[in-house]
Amino acid sequence: MRTEDSSSTNTGALAPRHFDFVVVANRLPVDRVVDDDGALHWRRSPGGLVTALAPVMQEADGAWVGWHGASGETLDPFNHEGTDIIPVPLSEDDVEQYYEGFSNATLWPLYHDVTARPEFHRAWWDAYRRVNRRFAEAAARAAAPGATVWVQDYQLQLVPRLLRQIRPDLTIGFFNHIPFPPQEIFAQLPWRREVLEGLLGADLVGFQRSGDARNFVRAATRLTGASLSRVTPQLRTMVPRTQSLTVDPGLPTAHHCVAEAFPISIEVSQIEALARDPKVVDRARRIRFELGNPRTVLLGVDRLDYTKGIRHRLKAYEELLKDGDLTVEDACLIQVASPSREQVEEYRILREEIEGTVGHINGAFDTLGRTAVRYLHHSYPVEEMVALYLAADVMLITALKDGMNLVAKEYVTARVDNTGALVLSEFTGAADQLKQAFLVNPHDIDGLKSAILSATRVSRPEAARRMRSMRRQVTTHDVRGWSTAFLERLAGLAGQHQETPA
Repeated sequence: MRTEDSSSTNTGALAPRHFDFVVVANRLPVDRVVDDDGALHWRRSPGGLVTALAPVMQEADGAWVGWHGASGETLDPFNHEGTDIIPVPLSEDDVEQYYEGFSNATLWPLYHDVTARPEFHRAWWDAYRRVNRRFAEAAARAAAPGATVWVQDYQLQLVPRLLRQIRPDLTIGFFNHIPFPPQEIFAQLPWRREVLEGLLGADLVGFQRSGDARNFVRAATRLTGASLSRVTPQLRTMVPRTQSLTVDPGLPTAHHCVAEAFPISIEVSQIEALARDPKVVDRARRIRFELGNPRTVLLGVDRLDYTKGIRHRLKAYEELLKDGDLTVEDACLIQVASPSREQVEEYRILREEIEGTVGHINGAFDTLGRTAVRYLHHSYPVEEMVALYLAADVMLITALKDGMNLVAKEYVTARVDNTGALVLSEFTGAADQLKQAFLVNPHDIDGLKSAILSATRVSRPEAARRMRSMRRQVTTHDVRGWSTAFLERLAGLAGQHQETPA
C-alpha cells in the first residue's frame, strides 16, 4: 500500500512515495527500446524473476529498485504497467568496477567453484561497497514503515545489513540465484567476513539448493560472530532443512537469520501454451526440415559462459562422431550460445575457442548436404526457443556449476507429448528435481558420451516414463509457487524487529 497518492501516467515521473513491498535487484524489470520511428519506451524484461514477481508487485502495489542498464544517466522514478520503478544510477566506473569487476570477475568465478580464476582488487571492492550502499539507501527511502524488502542476488550481498542499519523496522529477505561455494573456497575472498555479515542482515536468506544453504551456514559460523540457534517455537513448523543463525548484536537489533533452499522454477503456463501453438509446432517442423530431417537432433542452449560446459559437450560430441557412434547423416547438434559479457577478455577468449572448435568439427565431418554443428551466437525470443525445444530429440545441459538452469525445466515443460530426453549435469540445481534425466558428470567425457548415446537410443516407453515424471515435478512447482513459498516464509519471520525507522 502506498502511504501517499498522486496520479501518474504509464511511464510518467512519480512523486516520492513509500511502499509496503520493495524488490531490490541489480537490474530493473524493464528494458528501454527504440521504435522504428525513433520513439523511446519501456517494455517488460524477459526472464523468470520478472515473470515471478510481476503479479506480486501489482497486487502489493510494490516498487522495484534497480539499475536501468545505461551508465552515466540519472532517471526519475516512473510507473510501468502497475509497477513503480525506482532507477539507481551507475557511472561508467561503477559498471566497470562494481559490475564487470567485483561482481563478475571476482564473485562469479569464486561462487562457481573457481571454474575460472577470480581476481581480487581493492578498488573493485571499494566500488562494490559504494554501489551497495546506494542501492540500500534507495530502498530505505522507498520502504514504508514495517515494509518487506526482497533483495536479489550476488551483486547486492551487502544491502541486507546496510538496510538493517538504516531501517531496523524492515523485514528483509535475500535470494542468491547462483551457487554458494564451500567454506574452503569462499574463504579465499579477502572481504569474506564483510560479505557474510551483509547477508546476515536479512531475516531469510534463500538458496537454490540445500547444499548452498549449508555452505553459507558453515561459512557464517566459522568466519563471523554468528552462531547456530536452537529452533524457536516460531521456526518449529518449518521443514528440517531450515537453519537458524543468531546474528552478532553489532546490528541495531539482535535477530535470527534463517537460511533455506527455495528452488526457483519457470512460468509453466507460458511454455505449455507455446508448445501447443500451431505456429510454434510448424516452426519446429521447419527447423528439422532445414537441418535435412536427421534422425536425431541434439540441442544445447546456454549463455556463452565458461561455467556452462560447452567445450566439454563439443568434445564428447566430436568423439562420438569420430568413433562412428553418431554420424552426420543421422545426427545434428544445434548449439545456441547467447552473447554474454563480450567486453570481458575471459569471455572473448571463450567465444574464440568455442567458434574454433565448432569450425574444426564441421570441417572434419560436414558433407555437402549435412552439418555436424549448427552454431548460433544469438539471443532468441521465447517462441523460437520453444520451437527449438520441440525440434530437439535430446537436450544437452552440461554445466560445470549452475545455481539452477531453467533451460532444463523449459525443455521438459515444452515436451507436452512426453517425448524427448534430457542429459543433465549433476552440478546443476535442476538435477535435484529432475532425477529422471540422464544425469552426468560433465568432466567425465566417456561418461558424457555414454549418457548422450543412451539418450539417443532410449525406447519410446522409457522416454515417456522419464519425461512424464519430470514434467509432473516442474508443473507442480512453477515460478509463482517459488515466490509464494519464499514470501510466505519471510512473512512468518516478520515481527522480529519492532524498532521505528532511523
